[in-house]
Amino acid sequence: MSVSGDATAGLARIQADSVVAMLKDLYPGLQFEMVAMSTTGDKILDTALSKIGEKSLFTKELEYALEKNEVDLVVHSLKDLPTVLPPAFTIGAVCKRESPYDAVIFHPKYAGQTLGTLPEKSVIGTSSLRRAAQLQRKFPHLEFKSIRGNLNTRLRKLDEQQEFSAIILAAAGLQRMGWQSRVGQGALGVEVRAKDQEVLDLVRVLHDPETLLRCIAERAFLRHLEGGCSVPVAVHTVLKDGQLYLTGGVWSLDGSDSLKETMQTTINVLAQHEDGPEDDVQRVGITARNISQGAQMAAENLGISLANLLLNKGAKKILDVARQLNDAH
Repeated sequence: MSVSGDATAGLARIQADSVVAMLKDLYPGLQFEMVAMSTTGDKILDTALSKIGEKSLFTKELEYALEKNEVDLVVHSLKDLPTVLPPAFTIGAVCKRESPYDAVIFHPKYAGQTLGTLPEKSVIGTSSLRRAAQLQRKFPHLEFKSIRGNLNTRLRKLDEQQEFSAIILAAAGLQRMGWQSRVGQGALGVEVRAKDQEVLDLVRVLHDPETLLRCIAERAFLRHLEGGCSVPVAVHTVLKDGQLYLTGGVWSLDGSDSLKETMQTTINVLAQHEDGPEDDVQRVGITARNISQGAQMAAENLGISLANLLLNKGAKKILDVARQLNDAH
């Protein structure tokens, strides 16, 4: 069984290793081979993600290897997977989510500071338009600049250069690297061939029901809004006492204009799955035969409903202007 991550070392390898370790525990008789690969997104480091315009930056080369049977499954940060996958592929497992939050890492000379206490025009590095828009709205005295590269590269740029006062990273990545002291966000997705029933059956035991349902709602929201790297869109879920709460928002590039709403629906995470004609249905690119289809449908409908609510309140205009300004810069 061949497994690939989306880079040759660092966080991607750690994430792939963690999935292999879970599979080895479940299937001690199986042998797994790690295949390290790089993607377009790993190679183009001098351009902001929002400027490249390629929807499969971190998946194209890996999906080619899947198609050619060079690997049997690919481990991704779920946030890097488009909400619409090519027909030949599906997300066969959504693993238990770690922290979905962002983390601020300060330059050593600003240790003990907060974003609010940084000097005027301090530069904050982030590869995300969403992070920049949200933070610019709250901290208008700061400036934001794109920073690319893996975690090691970004931290080195922060520590060794004087360009950035702080950078924004995903807390989950720092935790997986063992760098808590410096502190798809938080969830891993396992992509497989959509018609490879043997591999689908193998990896589906990795599905974490709560994470899966939360991610279906989030991805449905993003897909319906056509959100991606080129617009500031955010979404967050909480599952508590049988209620799935979904909060979503859109921002202008400078954060001055925004819309944010929350909706909820009743959902039964522990509902028993019943075999039926829609067993192999994909929801926002995810196949989960062992999780209640009713619960999955409720999560997907929640995401679509929240997106429609924002669209009815003017989200399309905000996003269209954001896209135009991003393309023009």
